[in-house]
Amino acid sequence: MKAVVIRTFGDPDGLEVVDVPAPDPAPGQVRIATEAVGVGGVDAVIRRGTLAAHGFREGHLLGSEVAGTVTAVGDGVDASWIGQRVWAFTGLSGGYAEQAVAAVEDILVLPDDLTGTDAVTLGGSGVVAHFALDRARFTPGESVLVRGAAGSIGITAVQLAARRGASAVAVTTSSTARGARLRDLGATHVLDRSGEGGPDAPTGFDAVIDMISGPQLPLFIDRLNPNGRYVAVGVVGGQPPTDFGMRLMDGFRKSLSFTTFSSDTVPVPDRQAVRSSQFTEAAHGDLRTVVHEVFPLDRAARAHHAMDAGEVFGRIVLTP
Repeated sequence: MKAVVIRTFGDPDGLEVVDVPAPDPAPGQVRIATEAVGVGGVDAVIRRGTLAAHGFREGHLLGSEVAGTVTAVGDGVDASWIGQRVWAFTGLSGGYAEQAVAAVEDILVLPDDLTGTDAVTLGGSGVVAHFALDRARFTPGESVLVRGAAGSIGITAVQLAARRGASAVAVTTSSTARGARLRDLGATHVLDRSGEGGPDAPTGFDAVIDMISGPQLPLFIDRLNPNGRYVAVGVVGGQPPTDFGMRLMDGFRKSLSFTTFSSDTVPVPDRQAVRSSQFTEAAHGDLRTVVHEVFPLDRAARAHHAMDAGEVFGRIVLTP
């Protein structure tokens, strides 16, 4: 089968399409013939070699979520899964391939009216957006800033915050056109990447959901209201300054909170319950997914070039 691996860490041209044997499902796993593969920010971070110290090596097969049809099951898995159309979390590897394996607890049957492309656009990101707002202890009437809102996590977070009764949903983005699209999804204020907006933009926020991190993170800590909560859910802009905690201490009398969040810390049944509900909403048109572009699997490098260039609004999807 065809798969995409990291030949050399660095820019997207280090990705290579290779022929490898189809994986056999281990006990507790299923094998899936993929129809859609989600391309996420974490894939780019791994590709650059940023996480090499955490065990990622050249030769790594990228990809963490797929949609497709179960074709085989491992020992201990009910054979009735065969033929089911599912979304699956494959871990942090194995998704960029014509066939992938996943633990049976990490798959979910898809609604008939939901495309595989929409499933991998929402499956991982929707859960992060949902629980990030929970981690921020967001309540109706509060203001929220979604930093890096043009990605699939941010797009879902904007919709959820608006639906939960936020008094203001501000976003950072790189262009007027993107801002208009985010307003259509529920944003009330559009800021530039440094957090500056028009005269009517809020000067402070009760909660910040941040996909970017990077060197400007302390500027956004400064935008927290008293008792404000900051939740970092990604590092697509790189690590923050090592002394960013000083900004929290400088605001000591404001009782600020900072936390990181990974959906890995949410029990699997809770993740799957939220995901199932969101898939149903998306199938009915009540929760919108945004697909930037669909590329063939063998053009994964082009997909990563688009991400690195900051061209993407929504999700990029690969199809075998």
